[in-house]
Amino acid sequence: MGHFHTNITTDTMKRTRPILIAPSILSADFGAFAAEAQRVEQSGADWVHCDIMDAHFVPNFTFGPGVIAALRKATRLPLDVHLMMTRPDLYVDRFIDAGADYITIHVEPEEYDIAKTLASIRARGKFAGISLNPPTPVEALVPYLHLVDMVLVMTVNPGFGGQSFIPSGIDKVRFLRQKSASLDISVDGGIGTDTGRAVVEAGANILVAGNSLFHHKTLDLAAAVRELREYVTRTD
Repeated sequence: MGHFHTNITTDTMKRTRPILIAPSILSADFGAFAAEAQRVEQSGADWVHCDIMDAHFVPNFTFGPGVIAALRKATRLPLDVHLMMTRPDLYVDRFIDAGADYITIHVEPEEYDIAKTLASIRARGKFAGISLNPPTPVEALVPYLHLVDMVLVMTVNPGFGGQSFIPSGIDKVRFLRQKSASLDISVDGGIGTDTGRAVVEAGANILVAGNSLFHHKTLDLAAAVRELREYVTRTD
């Protein structure tokens, strides 16, 4: 993997929040989801990231609220639920009822009211997030930043795991951090040690990682989480 370090110094990004690691359960063993969620908790990770795909907004289909409910029973970690759907507004309540703590929707679909959906998430006492795909200009998020707790920057085109990091996401993170010192900024797609460090240097504080953690060379999830956290937070 190439080096993606930015020129930002650690001084310019005095972190207001700790770096959180959110393993993507999509890369886990589907036949042992409950055990995998427990393994994520035991690894020292902070959240469990859950990708919900509807086979319409993105070219894949994953799982629904029933699986989230099962994960909720298996772990005490926050469930970070990313709705890659054309009509997430129709399913927000179901995922919240199933146990989601964070609900992130996308800015791209025109079929629903984004602001109303974000407000409905917060009205249920949950954290609201908004995401954008790599081709979407980051400016598209600006009208919604006051309505969200988190922004999720996609650094691969969503649908399947194991894709290569798209470096243009680094500039999006930097733009968003300049807009807000307190906003949670999450990055998902091709995140490993080098790419993770690059987006953290740009201002991200949440790293979603799938293959680099679950398929780490040591096959030790705890070691993979520890390695990523130490690499992206070191000051040299």
